[in-house]
Amino acid sequence: MAISDGHGLPLAVHVASASPGETTLVTATLAQRFLRALPTRLIGDRGYDSDPLDRLLWRQYGIEMIAPNRSNRRTRTQDGRPLRRYRRRWKIERLFAWFHNSRRIVTRWERDPDNFLGMIHLASAVILLRAFMR
Repeated sequence: MAISDGHGLPLAVHVASASPGETTLVTATLAQRFLRALPTRLIGDRGYDSDPLDRLLWRQYGIEMIAPNRSNRRTRTQDGRPLRRYRRRWKIERLFAWFHNSRRIVTRWERDPDNFLGMIHLASAVILLRAFMR
């Protein structure tokens, strides 16, 4: 899991097994953020369309969750204006493409999750240094 800012720079990363749903990992990822400040909005794909997650993020952190509604949803919760921000979701995909510049992350040679998280942190530091050295 990763959270990036509006420029695609990493703000938080978290490593977990593949079995839990992504909505359950959002709060753990926010707890692992690099900065003290919280984002005002999170943009996610259809998998993040969850009323309990929306309420939790709003009540506990004051974060607005922007995600398109699932096809089987009865009541629509997202209107047009916030969903226009969903078009910027490509920036998180760009962050994952930058992570793929690191060979140890792509092939996942690290068996221990803590070692893999260390490699992700190292790659995040390199990405941030490249962005701020320009």
